[in-house]
Amino acid sequence: MLRVGGKAGCMACRNLVSTNMGVRFLVPLQKLHPLSRAIHHRYSGNANPQRGPHRTAARYFTSMSRLPMRPPKPPPGSGGRNYQQQRNFWVARLAARLLKLRYLFLGTAVGGGYTAKKTYDEWKDMLPDLSEYNWVIPDFVWELSEQIDFDKLAKALPEMEEISKLLPDLDKIGENFTFLKSLLSSDKEKVDQLQEELLRTQLKYQRMLERLEKENKELRKVVLQKDDKGIHQRKVKKSLIDLYSEVLDILSDYDANYNTQDHLPRVVVVGDQSAGKTSVLEMIAQARIFPRGSGEMMTRSPVKVTLSEGPHHVAIFKDSGREFDLTKEEDLSALRHEIELRMRKSVKEGQTVSSETISLSVKGPGIQRMVLVDLPGVISTVTTGMASDTKETIFSISKAYMQNPNAIILCIQDGSVDAERSIVTDLVSQMDPQGKRTIFVLTKVDLAEKNLASPSRIQQIVEGKLFPMKALGYFAVVTGKGSTGESIESIKDYEEDFFQSSRLLRDGMLKAHQVTTKNLSLAVSDCFWKMVRESVEQQADVFKASRFNLETEWKNNYPRLRELDRNELYEKAKNEILDEVISLSQVTPQHWEAILQKKLWERVSTHVIENIYLPAAQTMDSGTFNTTVDIKLKQWTDKQLPHKALEVAWETLQEEFARFMAEYKGKDQDDIFDKLKEAVKDESIKRHKWNERAMDSLRVIQHNALEDRSITDKPQWDAAIQFMEETLQSRLKDTESVIRDMVGPDWKERWLNWKNRTADQHIRNETKNELDRLLKLHDDHTAYLANDEVTTVRKNLEGRGVEVDPVLIKDTWHQLYRRHFLQKALAHCNLCKRGFYYYQRHFVDSELECNDVVLFWRIQRMLVITANTLRQQLTNNEVRRMEKNVKEVLEDFGEDTEKKTQLITGRRVQLAEDLKKVREIQEKLEAFIEALHKEK
Repeated sequence: MLRVGGKAGCMACRNLVSTNMGVRFLVPLQKLHPLSRAIHHRYSGNANPQRGPHRTAARYFTSMSRLPMRPPKPPPGSGGRNYQQQRNFWVARLAARLLKLRYLFLGTAVGGGYTAKKTYDEWKDMLPDLSEYNWVIPDFVWELSEQIDFDKLAKALPEMEEISKLLPDLDKIGENFTFLKSLLSSDKEKVDQLQEELLRTQLKYQRMLERLEKENKELRKVVLQKDDKGIHQRKVKKSLIDLYSEVLDILSDYDANYNTQDHLPRVVVVGDQSAGKTSVLEMIAQARIFPRGSGEMMTRSPVKVTLSEGPHHVAIFKDSGREFDLTKEEDLSALRHEIELRMRKSVKEGQTVSSETISLSVKGPGIQRMVLVDLPGVISTVTTGMASDTKETIFSISKAYMQNPNAIILCIQDGSVDAERSIVTDLVSQMDPQGKRTIFVLTKVDLAEKNLASPSRIQQIVEGKLFPMKALGYFAVVTGKGSTGESIESIKDYEEDFFQSSRLLRDGMLKAHQVTTKNLSLAVSDCFWKMVRESVEQQADVFKASRFNLETEWKNNYPRLRELDRNELYEKAKNEILDEVISLSQVTPQHWEAILQKKLWERVSTHVIENIYLPAAQTMDSGTFNTTVDIKLKQWTDKQLPHKALEVAWETLQEEFARFMAEYKGKDQDDIFDKLKEAVKDESIKRHKWNERAMDSLRVIQHNALEDRSITDKPQWDAAIQFMEETLQSRLKDTESVIRDMVGPDWKERWLNWKNRTADQHIRNETKNELDRLLKLHDDHTAYLANDEVTTVRKNLEGRGVEVDPVLIKDTWHQLYRRHFLQKALAHCNLCKRGFYYYQRHFVDSELECNDVVLFWRIQRMLVITANTLRQQLTNNEVRRMEKNVKEVLEDFGEDTEKKTQLITGRRVQLAEDLKKVREIQEKLEAFIEALHKEK
């Protein structure tokens, strides 16, 4: 037993004083030295049960070894001789103690004083100003220093002269220095044995502590489960960290580019690719939740992980109600697969990484509460298969998160590679040059110790001497052996076994509070909550001011409009579009048929005139005319007519839909919906496909209609003649317009409007005059000029000094003969008005043959029957299918946030969106601040 101040101490205190390793172990509280017990109560939280679980305090006990020991006072009534004997005995014990200790008091004072002073001054100049980080030192250390009265302590010590008399002669000590040195060298083996025994003892107590912590964890789990079941009859409320995470989620949706004053703290995990970021995060979350790959980039988008304590170890996505049980391997596998799918889905085509954040909550017993954001690993080279801007995109995403002045940067560095290869440390030093919010983590320390020739290099890294960056704290961790099948428990055991047997701890290169992911998570959680408490109220004031500014802008610009955000406006537009689609069912059959008949004739009239009527009418023979007509009508019906009819019907449906939308727009409709309605119409039309069977049935109906030649009454005959006259007059008008453009203005236009013919028009006019004389001589001329006729016309023109190309002659003849033929056809049509009598009695040999009238009646009847059939298909099937398509398009657009943002735009929309989000953020922040004050 060690005697301190005349009282019996405990072995635990002596061990705790004699080691600088700071490894935690458990000691019965009753056996602790009174001062040690006071510190133990203070640190472990027993003085205040609200403080939480036990934490490592061993590093604070190292200062105990430096406390001065004073000799006991002589008992009253004892003689001077007894006192002198006791005094000499005490001097001998002090000398023996000085010789037994590893530190040579005087040798250090004389030989090392100057060196220590010089070294201290040099290091003091290198260190940054740490006055802002007094919070790192526990409160009880300051309280303990305040309780010690140093004046009384100085008075209680003997006078320096008396001490100098009691100490041995310096000359004698100098003479015996060589002897002491040899003595200590001979005892080196014994010292090593004692250190090994100490490590074994520490390991024993460490195991005991872990067992008790595990039992405590199970008890907390039971308590949380009872709370969940409502045994305490308490209203279930969201946890503090969940409230905070909701605020961050809203901010992420509000502005992913951090253009707003989003300075709320979160822990940003950055590091080089494959440095072990994800592994560190998994150790903190106590589950293998992320996809893994061998050297491949797996983190392709930011992942926000909200860690909180709960009765069950589960994971939940922000936008999903499914819980993944992290104690079951099949759920873990499903979770990793879901994260990978979400990442790949967020990456746009042609890109490698995405800035879209995936939000995930992880709950479980004993998990430290905090919010971490895992970012894609920083790369130095773009490899094959990556987008060319991948490197710049990753830098941009990382900077966007790290430039938040309240973000805690968890900088992960791979200890198994050369420090000079690190990229992320330069990036972190740029974003946080003073290191006020950076925590440095060295991973894969086991590989580093094995591969590095000098382990002191690890010490340099963890002490912040190797990298140019500064940090609040430095940690060294081991995250397994590199196997994807390792469990969290096996990784923890491997990490603890490594550090307990590592030279890094045994030789004092690392401190115990700087190692293991458990100590890291405690430190990060403490730093996170300190940052939250310092900044959250200031951030709430910022959003309060933003809300006031936005509300003022709305009142000044849109005083009579409700504050409808994009989703609300979309629902309003959706209802209007559906109302417009329903209006299609109210169109009358007469209106449908009239529109369809008119549009169909416009589409097919050119084909009927140019390819059917004119070739047949120019045969000058009744039998040939009918044969030609029947053949061409059959070909037309089989190949083109049904397609044309369905095209017309589909276009008519579109036009009517657009017409109703335009009419609805006139009823005080908001023009903010124009882009959306146009996009819905276009997409619905693109998706709509006419019933495939409709074409076959339509073909049969049209074929039967065109085969019928029986005009039953005079009104039908008159209607056919009128239809024929209108068609021919329209074509004659078009032909005369073409001829007028060919020959240029006539003499009236030239004199009255001061217009002149061009050289080409002059040639055309001379050619026209020559061909007109030919038609007057041969009224029944065929449609084509013979070669000798072309030559004759050319020579006649050359005789008048006009050089003409034969192609120009034929082209001019085509238009002139067309006009001549249409004029004769109109005259014949006028004669046929009284030809129904001959037609009805089948006078084939009659001079008045009206086969062309019958043709136009067949065409007209086909148009009527086709329009009626299409109208039935529209009203019975296609309008309803159109309505269904519109609903589907609206549903798809409603789920596509990016699409809605593109189609419903404008300052009014953005202002309403910002107002809604800022109000929601402010309310969430106020609820969080209230809960935070209650927890205090």
